[in-house]
Amino acid sequence: MSFDNLNDKQQEAVRQLDGPLLILAGAGSGKTSTMTHRIAHMIEEGIPAWNILAVTFTNKAAAEMRERVESLIGDTQDMWILTFHAMCLRMLHIYADRIGYDSNFVIYDTSDQKTLVKNIEKEQGISDREFKPQYILSVISRCKEKEMGPEEYRRSALEGPREKAVYAVYKEYESRLRENNAMDFDDLLLNCLRLLESETDVLEKYQNRFRFIMVDEYQDTNHIQYRLISLLAAKHHNLCVVGDDDQCIYQWRGADISNILDFEKDFPDAKVIKLEQNYRSVGNILAAAHSVIRHNTSRKQKELWTTREDGEKINYYRADNDREEADYVARQIGYMNRSGRSLNDFAILYRTNAQSRLFEEALSRHGIPYQVLSGMRYYDRKEIKDIMAYMRLIVNPADDLSLTRVINEPKRGVGPKSLDKLAAFARVRGQSIFEALIDPDGEMLDTLPGRSYDKVKEMVTVMKECREQRSDMSVSDIYDALLVRTGYLKSLEDEKSVEAESRIENLMEFKTVIAEYEKSAEDPTVEEFMAQLTLAAEVDNMDDSQTQVTMMTMHSAKGLEFPVVFIPGLEDGLFPGSRAFDDDDQMEEERRLCYVGMTRAKELLFLTSAEVRTRYGRTDYTRESQFLREVDKKLLTGSAVYQRRGQRSSLGVSSGSRDGFAKEPAYKPFDALKYAKQQTRKAAAGGDTDLNQGDRVKHGKFGEGLVISVTDSIVTVAFDTAGIKKLAKGIAPLKKL
Repeated sequence: MSFDNLNDKQQEAVRQLDGPLLILAGAGSGKTSTMTHRIAHMIEEGIPAWNILAVTFTNKAAAEMRERVESLIGDTQDMWILTFHAMCLRMLHIYADRIGYDSNFVIYDTSDQKTLVKNIEKEQGISDREFKPQYILSVISRCKEKEMGPEEYRRSALEGPREKAVYAVYKEYESRLRENNAMDFDDLLLNCLRLLESETDVLEKYQNRFRFIMVDEYQDTNHIQYRLISLLAAKHHNLCVVGDDDQCIYQWRGADISNILDFEKDFPDAKVIKLEQNYRSVGNILAAAHSVIRHNTSRKQKELWTTREDGEKINYYRADNDREEADYVARQIGYMNRSGRSLNDFAILYRTNAQSRLFEEALSRHGIPYQVLSGMRYYDRKEIKDIMAYMRLIVNPADDLSLTRVINEPKRGVGPKSLDKLAAFARVRGQSIFEALIDPDGEMLDTLPGRSYDKVKEMVTVMKECREQRSDMSVSDIYDALLVRTGYLKSLEDEKSVEAESRIENLMEFKTVIAEYEKSAEDPTVEEFMAQLTLAAEVDNMDDSQTQVTMMTMHSAKGLEFPVVFIPGLEDGLFPGSRAFDDDDQMEEERRLCYVGMTRAKELLFLTSAEVRTRYGRTDYTRESQFLREVDKKLLTGSAVYQRRGQRSSLGVSSGSRDGFAKEPAYKPFDALKYAKQQTRKAAAGGDTDLNQGDRVKHGKFGEGLVISVTDSIVTVAFDTAGIKKLAKGIAPLKKL
């Protein structure tokens, strides 16, 4: 086989077949080509396909690997090239009886799991509103990843009502899975591990079969996956793992970066080969990305290089505000498109989904088609459509379509049959469903079953008050009332899931939309706002079937590449997020995410920030991102990059205006010490205890926010800039506004 298309390090990795091997494959370094050639070389060297196992994370990656191997050597029928879950499924279908299952066991998907948990909660009298199935399932998943059963969870958990509910459901959930001869996705991995650990003959069979093992994206493996691979490779030690610790960006969903960092400890005789030649990006982009990632301490030392030209410097732009930042990006794309670049060349990569709105609006204004990948257009997202439906009903109570959408959002026990009865009752009275529900005689409400009556009545009361008082309420007030008093925000907060957090961010961003409207309108009303919003949403639904700009989060962009990349929002508190400043591990993961985003760019990289940004309805000055300050200033260009007058700047980027005169720094030395003393005094003084759901409050550190829920000891607040926090009632320095 010819290796002429491989560089020296790739060839070395391909030829190294025996013993443990760690291939540190940097971004754009041709790792897939290296892996497929290595497998083909094994076959050429006489290793039977039967003895090779190649494991990756997605079906798409496995299919691509198999296809590329077959293009080199032909049929791969006897070779296992598959995902972790598919590998475990194959083993368990053969040996399920060894761990107490029939071989025809079924796999419960996410929907099945949720239904099972809801049924268990109903039977045990546990409120699925107070203890969301999604939250309980997330706890169960974390427990299984730690090999922790229900009893172990009970012994390790606090004795609170939430923990007791989780334990009760978890115990019954496991029992039902067994009774139904079913496994969930976590069980596939965990039960396969138990099989190999308990059945020595099964373990020996697969150890003898898979004499050569390869694992892709090793930095993304969790504890169970690590254990599985370690067991299978324990006999022959011919284990090759491929990955990049600098691209480990999924620790929040279980990935353990120590698996790749400690590989040489697990296998002292391991050979390490670094693939550092990059085939994707020009020199300046690689140098800038390295100047950021080198600040991480938990990493293997390596630096990407390329034979390509240095290319243009990284362009940094400091906009006056976030709207102008989005307009700048749209103008640049329009200019380069008119100069000959295809719109398919451009990608806008942001930290949070909520950032997409301003860029969608700016691109639409400039007539530039776009697509939002791994997500939906801002105004098409479920939570935005839901809240718009609530607000449309305030304006137009005859809108049965909107009523049908939200009467059971959040869940109020109104199923299709109940809704059909309500619709029929309203038709007899010659009214819309909402008009009949708000009728003072209450006849319509009385038709609802007891479990639904109170919840629907509460919703109707809130909406009726908003409708009657809308001339005396601001659009923001109406929005807050609907979001909080209908229970919509609390239902998302109770889910305790990543998806729910993203939805809450989008809802808080919607408050920014309202704030901008109220600021610009002469006489802001909810009627005019909804009319304008409907027009904006129609523009969003333009036909983008032609060439188009791509927008997505940086997490979604891993593995992709684009000639021109824009990374906006480089401000402390946004990217990196505010939580990262309290946790070194989170900060390092945020920095890895920045590195991933920067190395998606092939030819041009644009970094932007906004001096003033409106988030969650609140406008604040910002400080440029720590990651911007880490970029080698010799690699930056643009109107925001300068040396401070009168002194040499160690940052190379401004902390304020673009005119060469920096404003006062965001903080001064010893400010943190003074602030800590102030907070101590405030905490000692205590805070307001007479707080209720829907109150606006102010916190000394987190700023202003909205009270979501109140218990005897805890106040949960959605802060305008700091997100959702749970605070000790009467101790946290909260002041009711």
